[in-house]
Amino acid sequence: MKKVWLSSLVKAEDVVKKLIGQLKPYGLGANGHFWEDDLEKMAWIGPRQELLDADTSLWGILGSADDFQEPSVRYGLSLLATTLQAQKGHAFPILVLLTEGNLEPEALPTSLRDAQVMSLSDQGLGAKLVAMVHRPGTKSQAEYRLDVYGNAQIGQWFEVGPVKGAWSGAMFGVSEGAITFQAVGPKGSLPSQSTLNYPMQGLKMALGDREFTAWAVKNQIKPASSYFVKVEGHPAVILFGSFSDEDETDVFVVDLK
Repeated sequence: MKKVWLSSLVKAEDVVKKLIGQLKPYGLGANGHFWEDDLEKMAWIGPRQELLDADTSLWGILGSADDFQEPSVRYGLSLLATTLQAQKGHAFPILVLLTEGNLEPEALPTSLRDAQVMSLSDQGLGAKLVAMVHRPGTKSQAEYRLDVYGNAQIGQWFEVGPVKGAWSGAMFGVSEGAITFQAVGPKGSLPSQSTLNYPMQGLKMALGDREFTAWAVKNQIKPASSYFVKVEGHPAVILFGSFSDEDETDVFVVDLK
């Protein structure tokens, strides 16, 4: 049975139960949790395993338009969406269910901008969810790989790399917070050991009116390998890509809040 996982930003058990009940006649299993807004404990990663379950076919996020304006909530949701898309692909359906207010997907963090936004009061909600769950997937058009790991023991780590081709080196910058460690290794898991070629720290970069602090290495990064950085704090924006000694270089920019 295909399943829907619900993350409720509102602590309204009756609303959640009613929504789950609406899905049963359509043959959709549903379960979920109340969102815990605690970035210090990295509580955002809590439902990761349930979302990665093979039967989970849609992630629904329930809340008011105002709930989606809270920076800490936006950050946590964007990190969970990032690791979900890294494992299941960018075509995995995400649904924003609004209890009140209006919201444009373009106003959300990068990883949530392909989400479909609906009102909880939509009369055709059940049928539309069924259509989303059974919609054929499409291949990701992303030119990069981005994943994130986090818990109280290992801290918060980002993993980046190319989808195809190779990067002559790698760099990663944060608009806020601080990078504290870097490593290179096979994609998919944090390396136990790493050899870095010409590691660099504290590089200053500017993009528009934002200032970034970046670290970099000159290791070649191929599709089977990744560049990993440990980040303290909660940057609103990150940038990353192939490292270049030139004054200007192409980078990928991702909004996390």
